[in-house]
Amino acid sequence: MASSNNLRKVFRLLSLGFLVLALTFTPTLLSLHSPASESVSLEISLAKANAQTPEAQAPNAQAPEAEAEAEAEGGDSAQAPTGDEEDTEKIDATKMVMGVLAGLVLFLYGVTRLAQGLKTIAGDRPKRLLDKFTTNRFAGVLTGAAATTVLDSSSVTIIMVIAMVSAGLLGFAQSLAVVLGSNIGTTVGAQIIAFEINQYAPIALFIGLLLHFVGRTERQKNIGLILLGVGLIFFGLDTIDEAMKPFRTYQPFIDWMRTLGEHPLQGALVGALFTVLIQSSSATVAIIVTLAGSGLISLPAGIALMLGAEIGTCADTLVATIGRGRPALRTGVFHLVFNVVTATIGIAFAAQLAQLVESISSGAGVGRQIANAQIIFNVLGVLLFIGLIPLIARSLEKLVPDAKQSERQPVNV
Repeated sequence: MASSNNLRKVFRLLSLGFLVLALTFTPTLLSLHSPASESVSLEISLAKANAQTPEAQAPNAQAPEAEAEAEAEGGDSAQAPTGDEEDTEKIDATKMVMGVLAGLVLFLYGVTRLAQGLKTIAGDRPKRLLDKFTTNRFAGVLTGAAATTVLDSSSVTIIMVIAMVSAGLLGFAQSLAVVLGSNIGTTVGAQIIAFEINQYAPIALFIGLLLHFVGRTERQKNIGLILLGVGLIFFGLDTIDEAMKPFRTYQPFIDWMRTLGEHPLQGALVGALFTVLIQSSSATVAIIVTLAGSGLISLPAGIALMLGAEIGTCADTLVATIGRGRPALRTGVFHLVFNVVTATIGIAFAAQLAQLVESISSGAGVGRQIANAQIIFNVLGVLLFIGLIPLIARSLEKLVPDAKQSERQPVNV
């Protein structure tokens, strides 16, 4: 257990380091302007928003008044532009970063509260569900999707599956179908986030807090914890969205998003590293959907980041296989292989996936389109692999054999 925790820390540190390097070597992404007498600020060029307004077409006699007002505001501040000059606006970078971090903390804490409440209410039901309804591949996929929807985490579902395989409660071949289904179940959260119901977050927070503290039964308290988690999730997402609003007109950020859309491999790398860092693909996709809904992320860039999140989520499950035995290790390896192969195909056909989503949900916002793209991607991936489960199971048993030949079990699917 100690080695597992140490590996998790190493994964976090490495992912954080690579993420910092990715941002550092992205040209002009964050061009900071930090005078000695001022706090750190960003120079954001606005695209001549006032060029067509009556004020912009006013006689040059108003120019002295504008200059006088600019001088009154501060000696170091830029003079108001006239004629063909671009308007500039200074944004406090420290305030922006602190806002994003605060929102991320609220969001992740909400995710943990929601997961705790759901797991407490569900009890052993997900395990019993996995044990009873994995008699064949298709039932296993449906069971994995249902368990992930209830637990709100594909990682939790797969780690539970790994533990059951290690304990001999679930067959290795049966576990593969559950892993496939968990990837479908994880798309439910993105669909809920895409509804943009942030304005109801305070209501969920208030009711959840009230139930959690004054509830008479444990069930009432756990329902309150679930509502509290939901409220914190949406409140945190709204805080992140509000903090990043200046990027909507920040040309380097717009260019970076365009680059990620044109080069999906780069976007997938960023998405994977961020997911390893926060240890939740659902959280990554939720943030992507929220920022896309406010116009910060384009559909191609959002799809690339989402594909990367599918790869990054494998880190936790691989760590969970340590010390669990060969059958559990094979399940973790299958999860990695499945996600990497499907994500690679998705990266190769990212443009076609974007076109398909736009044609299917042309009237929806970008956030909803990214959520729909995740469903289409995962369903197609499951359809691609479900018929190959027996072959994959036999191959993995040869690739990762049991410690003792006599302990090997035949694969029945």
